[in-house]
Amino acid sequence: MQDKPLSSSVQSHPYELLGPDQVLDAIESLGLETTARVFGLNSYENRVYQIGLASGEYIVAKFYRPERWSNEQILEEHGFARELADLDIPVVPPLSISPGDGQAEQTLHNFACGEQNFRFALFPRLAGRAPELDNPDNLLVMGRFLGRVHLAGAQRLFDHRVNLSLEQFAVTSREFLLSNDFIPASLLAAYESLSRDLIDRLSPVFEQTRGCRTVRLHGDCHPGNILWREDRPHFVDFDDAMNGPAIQDLWMMLAGDRDQQQGQLLEIVEGYEEFYDFDARELALIEPLRTMRIMHYSAWLARRWQDPAFPHSFPWFNTERYWAEHILELREQMSALNEPLLRLFP
Repeated sequence: MQDKPLSSSVQSHPYELLGPDQVLDAIESLGLETTARVFGLNSYENRVYQIGLASGEYIVAKFYRPERWSNEQILEEHGFARELADLDIPVVPPLSISPGDGQAEQTLHNFACGEQNFRFALFPRLAGRAPELDNPDNLLVMGRFLGRVHLAGAQRLFDHRVNLSLEQFAVTSREFLLSNDFIPASLLAAYESLSRDLIDRLSPVFEQTRGCRTVRLHGDCHPGNILWREDRPHFVDFDDAMNGPAIQDLWMMLAGDRDQQQGQLLEIVEGYEEFYDFDARELALIEPLRTMRIMHYSAWLARRWQDPAFPHSFPWFNTERYWAEHILELREQMSALNEPLLRLFP
């Protein structure tokens, strides 16, 4: 399932009506008393704030980008996080709060701001540090918890959220960039040819791994979405939860040269298989998924370029230098796709 198209007004200025006063009004509409302390957290797709409460506690408020996800998709995200939390898997699920008037507790709330309706959710604030992925013991622990996440995720699939696919993340990204005049004319032919060749190279890999299991995933399990505390990882931000192969939640933990990645993989899989079997066929997807992420990232920036926050935060995007480096990165991926696969045994 693809994201719904954004209307031009929402796409251009989705948060222009949402200021600190409106954020506080939204929180207080749920009967919570704030201290007027609002601190914006690092987020571009959505808007995320740390809010001080009169009780002395802090919560995190996440305002979803209008028209990106349906209510059903957001509630599936919430339901998965709460399901994992109920299994004592360290995630940060949304808080269930009654909107008042005797209504049942819920995780997704609405706040009208002018003519715009904002959907938002509240989360407990959780402090932590970045995981040390060069520590083998940490990787072993990470693997154990990801194995537990996927064991739960395999029990059923999402009905409404995205399915990870070549079409969704590479083909549509390429088509968007080529049809919206982002790539400089001097580089257009190189991008058009190279991106087509990459997709042609990736297509048989996905065909060959079609028999691999599909599970519910975190979907964007990079180190920035993991808080390390009390000797274990805490997974945050399930905004990109999706159906897909398990390796999607593992490959972003791998960094460095081939030997380093090989060692990291062995540690992660050792812990992972204490709870869930790892399908070795999925090793063939690591570089294809990395390639798709690179292509999707550029298209994501392009799709959001009319949002004023993006030119401000990514001033280097949409320059000739950026596209030249992007094409070079894709060429390096073509070489990586021809390298031997990582192994499950030393």
